[in-house]
Parts: sequence; structure tokens; C-alpha cells
Amino acid sequence: MSWDIIFQPEHLAMYGNGLLTTLWLLISSLAIGCILALLGAIALTSGNLVLEKIVGAFTYFVRGTPLLIQVYLIYYGLAQLEWIQTRWDDVWPWTHFKEPFFCAFLAFTLNTAGYTAEMLAGAIRETNPGEVEAARAIGMSRWQIMLRIVLPSALRRTLPPYCNEAVMMLHSTSLASVVPALTDVTAVASRIYSDYYLPFEAYLAAAVIYLCVTFALIGFFRLLEKRFLAYLAPRTH
Repeated sequence: MSWDIIFQPEHLAMYGNGLLTTLWLLISSLAIGCILALLGAIALTSGNLVLEKIVGAFTYFVRGTPLLIQVYLIYYGLAQLEWIQTRWDDVWPWTHFKEPFFCAFLAFTLNTAGYTAEMLAGAIRETNPGEVEAARAIGMSRWQIMLRIVLPSALRRTLPPYCNEAVMMLHSTSLASVVPALTDVTAVASRIYSDYYLPFEAYLAAAVIYLCVTFALIGFFRLLEKRFLAYLAPRTH
């Protein structure tokens, strides 16, 4: 094994830059994806047939196609359309489609939004009917019930499955390496492998980085669960 090549300063710097790209892609896609998922979950449970069909079709497409295909469709498909390319330089938002990071970010955001919307919608539907009836009895409007009763309860119950979604999104960021000029952790490992023919060392180093970030992410969500789901823990007297 040639670990001395992996630990050379320039290669460690490459892994560091790749880690920053991976984390920025993960955090930004999860943040915007959560907002879209919240709106999507409200639409799925709104009772409006048109909204439910539109959002439902989107979530079915997201969950029914591989994320890699979605990345290809946006970067090699949508971003390469002549109609969009002619507007790269002067028409918003098409100006962003010439950026590899934005294309990957858009694919990851839409993917996590679709999965998270279904999780939130399921949690909203499982809200105790007694809580809703009690809120109506004291004169709350439909939106007050949603904002003060249903959503806080649903968001808490969604934390455990959303932890799995966040971890899966972290692992899925490795697919961003298929986008040229986007240097994430996996892309760095692939470059070192191609330059020095060190597949084991290069990809094992990447695996250790992903493993450390995964442990940190799980620990963060465990703290959130301990804080917001404490009322569900068995009580000892």
C-alpha cells in the first residue's frame, strides 16, 4: 500500500476541498428540500384534488426513478437544451444552469423534497383526531390548527425517518461526481486513482470521510430526537 501518497499535503487538501463541496451540496439541498417538502406535504393533505394529483405525480416520479438518472436528466438533458443555453448569460434563472454545482444541487433538492414530502404527509395524516377536534372546539381556524397543532406534532414524529433520509442523501452525494468540474469526495478519490492507480487507498480514504460525517450526522439527529421527542420516552418513577 502507498498511503504516503494519500497523506501528501496536496492530496489532503484535495480531500478537504471535496469534503467542503460535499457538505455544501448536502446542507443546501436538505435545507431547500425541507421547505419544498413542507409545501408539498400541505398540498398532499389539503383535500384539493388538483394539488394532490400534481404533487403526487411529482413524488411518484422522484421515488420511481434512480437519483443518477435525475442528475443526468437535469445536467445532460435540461441544461443542454438549446433554448436554455441561449439564455445562459442574461435570463434568470437559466443563468444558473451553466453551473455544474447548481445542476447537481437542483437534482438532489428535488429528490429529497419528494421523499420528505411523503414522510411529512404521512405524519400529518396520523395526527390524533382528538387534538384537531379540541383545537376546533376553542375556535381555531383551519390554518391555525395546521400551524399550531398538526405541523409541530408531525415534524417531531418525522425526525427518526428523516435522519435516515439525511444519511442517504449524504451517501447519494457521491453521484455528483458524474457531473464534470464538480469535485466532491468521490471525484477526488477517482482522480487520485486515475493518477496513481491506487484504487484501494483512494476509495478507502473517501469511505472513512463519509463514515465520519455519517456518525456526526446521526449524532446530531439523536440530539434533536432527545430534545423534541423526550415526551415519548418511558417515564421512570
